[in-house]
Amino acid sequence: MVRSNVPQRVLGVIPARLASTRFPAKALAPLHGKPILQHVWERSSQARYLSHHLIATDDETIASVARRFGATVRMTSPDHQSGTDRVAEAASAFDYPVIVNIQGDEPLIDPAAIDSAVLALLDDDAPMATLAKRIEDFSEVTNPNVVKVVTDRAGRAIYFSRSPIPYDRGGGAHYFKHIGLYVYRRQFLLDYPALPVGPLEQAEKLEQLRALENGFKIKVAETEYESLGVDTPEDLARVEQILGMKQAWRNISS
Repeated sequence: MVRSNVPQRVLGVIPARLASTRFPAKALAPLHGKPILQHVWERSSQARYLSHHLIATDDETIASVARRFGATVRMTSPDHQSGTDRVAEAASAFDYPVIVNIQGDEPLIDPAAIDSAVLALLDDDAPMATLAKRIEDFSEVTNPNVVKVVTDRAGRAIYFSRSPIPYDRGGGAHYFKHIGLYVYRRQFLLDYPALPVGPLEQAEKLEQLRALENGFKIKVAETEYESLGVDTPEDLARVEQILGMKQAWRNISS
């Protein structure tokens, strides 16, 4: 087993595209004077265990903006159906044994959350790792847009679902929501796009179920990180407010 105090070389990949059904060009939407993508880039660069990170895109506009704020860019095919496919293509050009898929629409990404996910993989023999946070607000349990996860005693995923899991028949159930940050071993990631899509993935529309349906383990580490992706202009306004409050607090404290 690889020990977490001697991490392997780790590549972080931020997939980004202009097309978005609910919020077109959201990667370049301005947030406190910077594109959302720049916030993701700058915050992920603070992760302790990333040896190198880059932005993977198929769009020259995104590439141009990213290069201007100092990011490394890897151009990828426009035909990819998912961010994982894009990350796999970008990672195939390098020999990093561990790759992190960092969501390009989370401008408040916590660098410590990235490190936690990396260490979760390195301390386990699973080919893939991710994060989960205990749910405090019960409305999230019944919200199909909040993906729930249950694990075994070793912290490996049993199932992910949009439905409330587990069913609380006896009382005292604890619920965890999935945080969409993924870490992969290189060969598994390169093979992942070719794995057959099963009925559970088709029903739930959750790509991570592909690993479970094909018999692969997913290590799940608990985190306090509260994921806040930007999927709509309303989400962006909420993130603007949070950043404004943080800036005001820093000004008071300084």
